[in-house]
Amino acid sequence: MHLMNTRSARGPTQAPSGYRRRWGILALLLAALACLAGLAVAELKTSPSGQVAPRSQATSPTGTVTPGAGTAAPRQGQLAAVSWPADGVSTADISGFGVVAGPGATRPVPIASVAKVMTAYVILHDHPLPGGGSGPGIVVQPSEAAAYPSQVRDGDSLVPVVAGEMLTERQALEALLLPSADNVAWILARWDAGSQAAFVARMNATARRLGMTGTSYTDPSGLDPSTTSTAADQVRLGMAAMRMPALAAIAAMPTAVVPVAGVVRNYNTLLGQDGIVGLKTGSTQAAGGCVLVAAWHKASGRKTLIVAATFGQPGTAQTILPNALQASHNLVLALDRALGQGPRRKDLSAHG
Repeated sequence: MHLMNTRSARGPTQAPSGYRRRWGILALLLAALACLAGLAVAELKTSPSGQVAPRSQATSPTGTVTPGAGTAAPRQGQLAAVSWPADGVSTADISGFGVVAGPGATRPVPIASVAKVMTAYVILHDHPLPGGGSGPGIVVQPSEAAAYPSQVRDGDSLVPVVAGEMLTERQALEALLLPSADNVAWILARWDAGSQAAFVARMNATARRLGMTGTSYTDPSGLDPSTTSTAADQVRLGMAAMRMPALAAIAAMPTAVVPVAGVVRNYNTLLGQDGIVGLKTGSTQAAGGCVLVAAWHKASGRKTLIVAATFGQPGTAQTILPNALQASHNLVLALDRALGQGPRRKDLSAHG
């Protein structure tokens, strides 16, 4: 401490020694009080168990660790047990949790028209659509129109087309994703890459880029049973697809109007139920009933995106898709319960 100097007419003088001792004792007392205050502050920062809580994280009431403010780390909570479909393969990807493995999650299986999600993803990657935009026109070639009657006889999933007909990119994607038109998948592949083979190469390159190591595309429609993937790969793709606004918006449409075909309806009859907003159905004898579903869970003001895959559901040609839709719906509800955030709201909008 800096001691005061007194000044008289005779000039500066030193303070008496007793005066200096009193100031020294006072300084020692102040230092002791400061130490006691520091111990009190430290005690306030210590948890009841006696362990000091780290500054970088907080502990939730359930004991799970919540990332500190300002971090982008995913939520570290645990899901309750999930009731998975009894048949086929299934898994889910939940925003904030990551991929939750179900039965056969990494086993490659035929995926039927669920392959069209990748077709739409590649088209929109190569030709992005602005919000509400229609995109460029796509002219149906004479050979593509001429193939339509034989495709009908083969029992393919189709929309009628005529030579010279022009579809906008958006209309073509609506025909691809809602009524699952195989012939439009082949038309889009030719328009984008020049041939189906070249387009399939782009599909597989995109799959590798997304980390879909268990996936092999051999055609743009999924009709070929050699087009195989895993449930785990497809939910990753589903999450990426939902980040494309145009793709997510089209997949959520119950109906659309396209040239020649007129009104087309979405095979995904789950739309609008329990926050379900997409994504794609498929069914063949080789693949069984397949559904890749996207749904928004909303509780306590927080929205969580669920993407779940349910493939290989059994049944007859008439029942495999309804069976898959029912199994997929049940899985969404089971995942919702596993999140542990209360009952779903039934009035969620198409975009959650």
